[in-house]
Amino acid sequence: MAWWWSALVASEPDFAARVRARFTVRKHGTMATLRRDGSPRISGTEFDFSDDGQLRLGSMAGAVKALDLRRDPRVALHCPTEDTPEDDPASWGGDAKIAGRAHEEPSAEDGSHRFRIELTEVVLTRVGDPPDHLLIESWHPDRGLRRRERR
Repeated sequence: MAWWWSALVASEPDFAARVRARFTVRKHGTMATLRRDGSPRISGTEFDFSDDGQLRLGSMAGAVKALDLRRDPRVALHCPTEDTPEDDPASWGGDAKIAGRAHEEPSAEDGSHRFRIELTEVVLTRVGDPPDHLLIESWHPDRGLRRRERR
């Protein structure tokens, strides 16, 4: 069974909302793809949490990140970053990451690429309250949502 963003929203709505909030705090995030030789490639990208319940990303026609995903669909996404408030670390929304597989959709008339992301892992890390530990929430399709603290 493929796990799309809508399935995560249905099974863990609060967690999904907090992760989405991290990904939409700014326009540009980061994605990692795999080059032909297996080494990582980091690229800036924009994320689209669409009304149909899908998480998508795109690129210009012929972009190397798109060619990477055509060859090997494994992808890691990192939310835009914000600094932790020094005066109140526990108020920070956290840091979110999504791993998955990119499925290319039909290209637009201009040849640009559009990919729908199948989820394999979603992680949200934030500062606890009191701020002497990290709270790590991770979701996997076969295990569901888990919470742990790191001190």
